[in-house]
Amino acid sequence: MNETFGSGTYDVVVVGGGAAGLSAALVLGRARHRTLVVDAGEPRNAPSSHMQGYLSRDGMAPAEFLALGREEIARYGVELVRDRVTDVTRDGDFTVALDTGPAVRARRLVVATGLKDEMPAVPGVAERFGRDVLHCPFCHGWEVRDEPFGVLASSALSVHQALMVSQWSKDVTFFLHEVAEEELSDQDLRRLAAAGVGVVPGEVAELVVEDDRLTGVRLADGTTHARSVLFVGPRPVPQTSLLERLGAEMNETPFGAYPVVDPTGLTTVPGVWAAGNAIGFAEQVVHAASGGYRAAAAIVGDLLMTGLDAAVNG
Repeated sequence: MNETFGSGTYDVVVVGGGAAGLSAALVLGRARHRTLVVDAGEPRNAPSSHMQGYLSRDGMAPAEFLALGREEIARYGVELVRDRVTDVTRDGDFTVALDTGPAVRARRLVVATGLKDEMPAVPGVAERFGRDVLHCPFCHGWEVRDEPFGVLASSALSVHQALMVSQWSKDVTFFLHEVAEEELSDQDLRRLAAAGVGVVPGEVAELVVEDDRLTGVRLADGTTHARSVLFVGPRPVPQTSLLERLGAEMNETPFGAYPVVDPTGLTTVPGVWAAGNAIGFAEQVVHAASGGYRAAAAIVGDLLMTGLDAAVNG
């Protein structure tokens, strides 16, 4: 560990070393700000073997992407520590408590702690997530195009997912699981029919896996539907406890509570920015990187003007 780690006050501490946090750290390092990234090493896309839709990085393994990001921030003197932030308090500057390392001080914070995906409680789903159990057609649709798709309903909102994935396959079966058919509107049913999506009532009991490949979906009544891909809607669990502890205003959504932020990611707590999945469940890697950049650019301006105003008024 760097012998100066934890000493003095950092200009910025970035909590989270995913795409959003590393992007923010890169911009801050290039702007000559003393910056620390605290990374617990739990990226949301860890189960995936590839990421898509990021121009010039399409198909890259998420772990490789993050490794390159860590190399890049190191060129500009940004420090990175593998640890977990357990608490943040404020007395002018911020005191950031770590799980195993010493507490550190920061003038500004970027919270890029992301979220966790809570899988439906169907045997086989969690084990195969990121392989042939998927959640995002924009992330994986091309790679599984034209295969027999299943979509596991977790609520009436799952109709949207079933309709969306029909762009990538014309063989789509929508398993209602614990959702009653009466919960679907007439418009839902008409759209599903127009898209050629078959609707199957009944609870899903398990996935059928042969030779380490998904081959079917078995219902509680014993019937099995041959499928090679299953789309699910995990319950997103935002990792925003630090923001809540700091008193950030939160916005309740059907996908969890997220901080209220301005276009740069500034929360309602002065000096605290948020980026990536910490501000919304649908932030892809490319969006997260962009959000980290915007937050960092705003912080550079904020620190500069704060220093100038202090000089003028001092």
